Amino acid sequence: MSVSTVLPPVPATAEPATAPRERRGNRRLSPAATILLLLGALYCLFPVLWVLIASSKSSGELFSTFTLMPSSHLFDNIADLSTYRGGLYWRWMANTALYAGVGAAGSTLVSAMAGFALAKYAFPGKQFVFNLILAGVLVPGVILAIPQYLLLAKVGMTNTYWSVLLPSMITPYGIYLCRIFAAAAIPTEVLEAAHIDGAGDWRTFGTVALPMMRSGLVTVFLFQFVAIWNNFMLPYIMLGDDRLYPLTVGLNGLLNQGANQPSMYIVVVTGALLSIVPLVALFLGLQRYWRVDLGAGAVKA
Repeated sequence: MSVSTVLPPVPATAEPATAPRERRGNRRLSPAATILLLLGALYCLFPVLWVLIASSKSSGELFSTFTLMPSSHLFDNIADLSTYRGGLYWRWMANTALYAGVGAAGSTLVSAMAGFALAKYAFPGKQFVFNLILAGVLVPGVILAIPQYLLLAKVGMTNTYWSVLLPSMITPYGIYLCRIFAAAAIPTEVLEAAHIDGAGDWRTFGTVALPMMRSGLVTVFLFQFVAIWNNFMLPYIMLGDDRLYPLTVGLNGLLNQGANQPSMYIVVVTGALLSIVPLVALFLGLQRYWRVDLGAGAVKA
């Protein structure tokens, strides 16, 4: 009686574990791409460096010394800026924070609700509404400033905080982003399970959809916050009281005074430096909420 032994199949020759590392090691670097990236970074950072150096100079040194030569008058300039008209600059800073914070938060909420509805609900005219929003993305906000002024003037809301806040709370681009993100990050099965458990539409949106859309909503909030913070035309048209001005309009007024008072130029430069500090802090504080892939919301939220 013979016994046959079945030998297991010989596996294919496995690729050495070091192959991926070797492939990564053999990857060629592009000096041209590196140089372009460095030039792009320099292009973006040089104005910030110039503002930082210029704000450290006195009014006499601003135009008489080498551009990149720093000085030691930064804190003196901040003190002069703070005492201008009883601290009017900090009133402008508070106004800007109000416009940008409340406007961006309201815009993010409206965009989330509209984007979620366009992505997950079926209703008559849905595609037409979405196409209309896409068309609104192509319309510059400057074009809408005059019609918005005329509409708000009819109800007596110009030269108030609401005249800047209300137009900032609806942004077609934010709605478009939320619609795309909701469609990718929120599975329909999860919503159906929430409805089976007895959750209504509002509860499903607040407890299920919003947590899944968190990373996308942070992106929308940042975009809108920066847009409102840097907005000039809308508050310039809507506001007449300088105590309601944001930083952009207030610093523009100081810059115009520089033609008769050259010492005001250094005040404007110092104010511009301080105006970017909250934006930098906001980006550093919220960057951990960003996600590279849209699918992270549904699985990992």
